[in-house]
Amino acid sequence: MRVNTKKVVLFSVLSLLVSTAVCNMSQAASKPPMSETTAPQGGQVEPLETKKVEVTDASFRCIRDMKKVRGLHLDNLLGDLEGTLAAANAVNGGVMYPPGSVVQIVPGEAMVKREKGFNAATKDWEFFILDATKDGTKIKKRGAGDVVGLGGNCLACHAQARPEWDMICETGHGCMPIPFTKDMLSCIQKTDPRCGAPAPLTPEDMKGCADVKKLMKCVAPAPEDMKGCEDVKKELMEKVKAAGNQPSTPQ
Repeated sequence: MRVNTKKVVLFSVLSLLVSTAVCNMSQAASKPPMSETTAPQGGQVEPLETKKVEVTDASFRCIRDMKKVRGLHLDNLLGDLEGTLAAANAVNGGVMYPPGSVVQIVPGEAMVKREKGFNAATKDWEFFILDATKDGTKIKKRGAGDVVGLGGNCLACHAQARPEWDMICETGHGCMPIPFTKDMLSCIQKTDPRCGAPAPLTPEDMKGCADVKKLMKCVAPAPEDMKGCEDVKKELMEKVKAAGNQPSTPQ
């Protein structure tokens, strides 16, 4: 099933707008992966743990081109994708994400593991709000403790994750749920405007798209619509609880 241009724009805009409502990348595939160490002078090798993680607009790409593990879309800006995937696939946690790790669930938000010592409170994660369009990605907001995403303040949400999960929020990790069902997230992911044509949508995706449209109307509701928006959010949270899942929440 195909989605017309108007809908693609609508859904992709939502992934940006909900960022104000928590809580890629990589460079083009034609470019070779970054090396794990550098030898800038005299053959000295700089370990990944201390190498500075540079994050720019170009660090983010079509979310569907990233490696997917459950609801997480993953990459590594220092070339250590193997280490990032090992942390994501650790059944009982306890494996910390290496520097350069990128985690996303929607095009409009991301979290990146910076170099060791970047910020103790965030366990060296930096949070990002992104403007994702067909022309690429622009970083709108970035930081540690003052970035607001899907469910509120990013740090406040991710700090609830138990220590063994390295601040990654998924079902059973200890974080509060957000009012987004898996079908809604799938709709947003499949209509990432940076990916070109949207991926085929299943009937479940279409239901998620309908819920996305409902929530979009509540991003900046008129006073007379406030009550209706509270009902919409309550309805969506009931769907999340009924499904017995909590969508992953990077940002």
